[in-house]
Amino acid sequence: MTKTPTQPLAVAALSTDASRQTRVVEWAKEAGIVIGASLFVALCARVTVPLAFTPVPLTLQNFGVLAVALMLGSRRGFAALALYLAEGAAGLPVFNPAGPGGVVQLAGVTGGFLMAYPIVAFAAGWVYERTSRGFVGAAIAGALGEVVLFAGGLSWLFVLTHSLAQAVQWGLYWFVFAELIKIMLAAGIASRWSHRFSR
Repeated sequence: MTKTPTQPLAVAALSTDASRQTRVVEWAKEAGIVIGASLFVALCARVTVPLAFTPVPLTLQNFGVLAVALMLGSRRGFAALALYLAEGAAGLPVFNPAGPGGVVQLAGVTGGFLMAYPIVAFAAGWVYERTSRGFVGAAIAGALGEVVLFAGGLSWLFVLTHSLAQAVQWGLYWFVFAELIKIMLAAGIASRWSHRFSR
């Protein structure tokens, strides 16, 4: 049986369609992961404890950011946290409930921490991607992420208060121990996640 001239074209068309469908599926999968990660951080933000001696609340939000960064990597982590900020700025109830929400919360006392989240996710994810994916590497990456986070948060508090001492008093002293626990927890989860999927 001889092949007609249209057969190679038909095969090429089918191959192109299959490739296009594969790309769509992969894009949908990536979008789902990023959206799910942003909602995970929003869920963590609901666990918030207001403190009497500072307007900055204690929240599980930072743990969510580190966990997303370490498990998803720099690019997807950045995308997830950028989406998270967009959701909050649009008025969705994703920020911690102790604040006013929306753009007002981004301009408030916790705004520096919030706006630093995408950079924190990228930095922590980027460092962890270049380690052996063990607990120590995850902890180092998480600690770097926290440095970036508090640099952003304290800088914004300094802009608002015009006092470095006040910024540190409000945004650092009361949180060091809790942040160390969050780093260890996120590092433990991320290292186990990486080990499980590397087998």
